[in-house]
Amino acid sequence: MSINPPSRIADYPIEDFFTARWSPRAFAMDTVSEQELLGLLEAARWAPSGLNAQPWRFVYSFRGEAAFDAILASLWEGNQVWAKNASALIAVVAKTTLIPPGADKEVPNPSYSFDAGAAWGYFAVQAHLRGWSSHAMGGFDAARAAEAIGMPDGYAMQAVVAIGKKGSVDALPEVLRKREVPSPRRQITDSAFRGKFAV
Repeated sequence: MSINPPSRIADYPIEDFFTARWSPRAFAMDTVSEQELLGLLEAARWAPSGLNAQPWRFVYSFRGEAAFDAILASLWEGNQVWAKNASALIAVVAKTTLIPPGADKEVPNPSYSFDAGAAWGYFAVQAHLRGWSSHAMGGFDAARAAEAIGMPDGYAMQAVVAIGKKGSVDALPEVLRKREVPSPRRQITDSAFRGKFAV
């Protein structure tokens, strides 16, 4: 029996956890331990990266901490209303340069965002497999977020991730309740093309 709604059925056979994972906004008031969170970030650590530069960095804080509130305040208001209930918030940052093998100085890393995205994907899957829900947000003030976490020069904000246990939709503002469902995806043939790009 499928564990997914009709909008989450894969075109080709894959492991169920890929379609079962989604990004809710309703979080219960559970707490996540630092040990557990570091276990999820351990999965992100093993993501692939160009020249093994591992440009990703994660700055995390737990609900109730001043650092959590500072990261929360950098989010767009529409995200703050639900992210405030997350167990933790994680700022995903990427180093924009690297030292190539055999070199002795930093050069621009053209794949820093791509690689940081791979690390987030590993984290998201591991969180799901451990029974946690995660939701990555691009809706934030980058300058304010960078200030909140003390981000140094040479790094770029990528996303803010909320993590927690999935909660009741009733905890959300009414305008968000209808959106609290797993989202569909385009058909694979709308995204993957053989030989040449097709519009």
